[in-house]
Amino acid sequence: MKKALITGITGQDGSYLAELLLGKGYQVFGMVRRSSTENFERIEHLRSKVTLLQADLLDQLSLIKILEDSKPDEIYNLAAQSFVPTSWTQPVLTGEFTAIGVTRLLEAMRIVCPEAKFYQASSSEMFGKVQAVPQDETTPFYPRSPYGVAKVYGHYITINLRESYDLFAVSGILFNHESPRRGLEFVTRKITDGVAQIKCGVTDTLALGNRDSQRDWGFAGDYVKAMWLMLQQDQPVDYVIGTGETHSVQDFVEKAFAAADLDWEPHVTVDERFVRPAEVDLLLSNPAKADKELGWKREVDFDRLVQMMVESDLDKWKARTS
Repeated sequence: MKKALITGITGQDGSYLAELLLGKGYQVFGMVRRSSTENFERIEHLRSKVTLLQADLLDQLSLIKILEDSKPDEIYNLAAQSFVPTSWTQPVLTGEFTAIGVTRLLEAMRIVCPEAKFYQASSSEMFGKVQAVPQDETTPFYPRSPYGVAKVYGHYITINLRESYDLFAVSGILFNHESPRRGLEFVTRKITDGVAQIKCGVTDTLALGNRDSQRDWGFAGDYVKAMWLMLQQDQPVDYVIGTGETHSVQDFVEKAFAAADLDWEPHVTVDERFVRPAEVDLLLSNPAKADKELGWKREVDFDRLVQMMVESDLDKWKARTS
């Protein structure tokens, strides 16, 4: 039985990845931080099937201990301070978790289990002010937020230690991926939750920032399959993972309101508080390399993704208001 350690197991991607690995017969360990208020909602249905261990990306010794206890064959580093607006208000903390935390975990792996395979969650936010359209594995990075800058560090330290110590360590440059498990602070889930509240009569307005930004949106459940595929290869190689399609926030708004049989125009307002200091205008992937070498393709298209998120939030708000 293969053993896998997932940092960030309580997050969107971590929960889908845990499901995938359990379905493949893995013994799954999840890293969780000690907190006075624990939130295991996304993995509640998996609690009896996974082993949760306490450690923290800020604490080197705890990372060494968790690797000694779990003895993983595969390590998936999904933990980070991953909300871009927060990276502007807490840039140093974002750097500690999202950049230096990668180094701590890789060093712990090098000490305890250098033969393990390591996956680093890189991000399309590294492309930022894009230098080419679409973006692939050769496109230069130009991050436009402290989060994007931290992710660039995490990406390059993974490559650097791979080449320096012959580790099997890869980065997946994943474009935006969403699901009903997405956090409410992210714009896609903010939209679908807002639509559900309007439909159920809880509120009447949805305040958003820049609706012209364009993103390459896919389904998180599809993307975790790409993570796993990267660690099944003979050689460590980095890949861009995305749909190859781009849609604006406005497109998402219109699809979401239509899914609830609502007209968006009377309900959507602009709030300048939600506009970033430096905007990322357009992200569009070229996933041809992953298609050719990993055999990976997305299964859920944009329309279906929006629909499933709206339906999930409608079910939740109907249950609350009935």
